[in-house]
Amino acid sequence: MLLAIDIGNTNICLGVFKGKKLLYSWRLATNKEITGDEYGLKILSLLNKVNLRTEKIKDVIISNVVPPLTGAFNEISQEYFHRQPLTVTVKMKTGLKICYSNPEEIGADRIVDAVAGYHLFGAPLIIVDFGTATTFDCIGKMGTHLGGVYIGGMIAPGINISAEALYTHTAKLPRVEIIKPERIIGKNTVESMQAGIFYGYIGLVEYLIQCCKKELIHLQLAKSIDKINVIATGGLAELIANETKTIEKVVPELTLEGLRIIWELNKNANKGR
Repeated sequence: MLLAIDIGNTNICLGVFKGKKLLYSWRLATNKEITGDEYGLKILSLLNKVNLRTEKIKDVIISNVVPPLTGAFNEISQEYFHRQPLTVTVKMKTGLKICYSNPEEIGADRIVDAVAGYHLFGAPLIIVDFGTATTFDCIGKMGTHLGGVYIGGMIAPGINISAEALYTHTAKLPRVEIIKPERIIGKNTVESMQAGIFYGYIGLVEYLIQCCKKELIHLQLAKSIDKINVIATGGLAELIANETKTIEKVVPELTLEGLRIIWELNKNANKGR
């Protein structure tokens, strides 16, 4: 079995695969102050709840955008599963041509999402990941018989960050829950904030997706706008996607699927580690 771990700024997602099938998945809160032993015990507890022994885990793959946790999770993999983890980098086999000014700058999570999206849905494709930041990743198609090309995208403040900024940078505005309000014209401060955050964010998403589609056409990486697929993932993907006209499908476990695919593409290079 394969243990896939995605370390994000807000959450750590874990999944256990048997072949291509995702058997179990969990989320832990990201905390840079927690030691490897503490995280290790949390992971062992999750495995124990489903009666999964550590010796069943034969391989570990990690994507990480929180450098202070790198050492902790390397220790967990070696101490609890006796495996040197495969850590995602842009230099790995992905099935994509990476066209980015400095590929080393691309977050591991964006690489993983792009790989999963391309292998599951093909190209041209736009992936929107509603995480701590909201990322838009664009994948085009090079010619009839050639593969996909990752050309980049956009990074916007996540919807939670945007809401928190209103609270922390104003004297009188409260912290509010992010929900779909009953109306766009709020009748009090909380409703007004919720309307601005929710519907404003939908506007941001819709506009950026339309711009991405036009640029993919301009770059000749897509033949027509209606042939460009748009998928979403991340914690608030369902809430926002349901209100847009452009997002066609929400794939909650996209990042874990991407880790599995990257493992399959690179497992031979990891033999003997």
